[in-house]
Amino acid sequence: MLYHLHEMQHAAIAPVRLFAEAMQSFYSNPWVPVAYTRFGRAVAAGAELVERTTRRYAKPQFGLAATKVDGRQVAVREVVTHTTPFCSLLHFEREGCAGRSDPKVLVVAPVSGHWATLLRGTVETLLPDHDVYITDWHDARDVPLSAGNFDLDDYIDLVAQFFRDLGPDVHALAVCQPSVPVMAATALMAAANDPCQPRSLVLMGGPIDTRINPTKVNEVATSRPLEWFERTVIHTVPMTYAGCGRRVYPGFLQLQGFMSMNLERHVGEHLGLFHNMVRGDGDSAEQHRKFYDEYLSVMDLPADYYLQTIRKVFQEHHLPRGIMVSRGRKVDLSAIRRTALMTIEGEKDDITGVGQTEAAHRLCSSLPDSMRRHHLQSKVGHYGVFNGRRWREEIYPNVRDFFRTHDRAVLADQDAGGHEPGRVGEPVRRLRKVLSA
Repeated sequence: MLYHLHEMQHAAIAPVRLFAEAMQSFYSNPWVPVAYTRFGRAVAAGAELVERTTRRYAKPQFGLAATKVDGRQVAVREVVTHTTPFCSLLHFEREGCAGRSDPKVLVVAPVSGHWATLLRGTVETLLPDHDVYITDWHDARDVPLSAGNFDLDDYIDLVAQFFRDLGPDVHALAVCQPSVPVMAATALMAAANDPCQPRSLVLMGGPIDTRINPTKVNEVATSRPLEWFERTVIHTVPMTYAGCGRRVYPGFLQLQGFMSMNLERHVGEHLGLFHNMVRGDGDSAEQHRKFYDEYLSVMDLPADYYLQTIRKVFQEHHLPRGIMVSRGRKVDLSAIRRTALMTIEGEKDDITGVGQTEAAHRLCSSLPDSMRRHHLQSKVGHYGVFNGRRWREEIYPNVRDFFRTHDRAVLADQDAGGHEPGRVGEPVRRLRKVLSA
């Protein structure tokens, strides 16, 4: 019912939004003399604030039309290589780079309310040196009921399928929430000796063990029983969408949660936008618009996936306790022997506490030290781990080196006659045995 009321409210204020849009257009028109006065700029700024706070924000575009490879500018084309009801696999195809030996990287974006475009900066930084793919999640309200449900087990299966589709030379980079299903998929593939296990995993600010250094987000998830979440935040998609009747965690409720965590800051930012427009500071105003066009664009989450994640990841801690099961298969992280592991954390992360991601190393007990790396980045919060200057200048060089190191390790192992990346080949082992004798 709440979702239906929200849609009715949005329709009811449409005339106000249209009037504000007309006022903003008139008082910022260069042919209108009053537009050059402080009064005119104030009216235009106020009208824009009304329009922006009442509009519905569309899915943003990646907009990555070009990149530089070896100092040469090349065009980038977005190609959907695989499509499922809940997700598409998007390839950033670099023109003229098909024959390069750059590491193939699957960026697994979180199913957490914001679109995969939130990782635009991550992809943009990776593109010059990597062949990049990303999981482009669909809005659950647009997925018909006939497509079935989507839960944490489906997520794990989908990640494993993408690994198989991309082949045994793929590396995975999981940002935040997908760290759990990505690790689970890798462990299940390792237990089955699947040849398409990823060469390496990079987990960035992921909730592997939320018992460590819990944050406000973790406390909210554990302070109430699962029934409260199902009763309070799960609603049914109204008839105006293709997913009519589907149970979801609506995007507008998620956005309220995001905003309430730092309400004073968001109010201050919007007041700052007003003052910047009145002063005529177009650059600062445009930076605000660019950020909030992305931040305020949200999508609905499938209810089954959301509730399973709350229970298994945040309340009962299935993965770190060694009791995680997916479709009757035990998820044993000690089965991972061929996939190198890197974890990255932000010193000031207030969403995934320091130590929660690093816990993956303790759980992957079969990996040698040569296949592990941990990076704690100073002076960054959650989003600074995968976006911004410190990601580009301090974190990314380590990630790039990690991917290339384990690409070379696999190739060297294959040259030596081995069959399992990360271990020396059988001929080398025999030679060492003879020499030691």
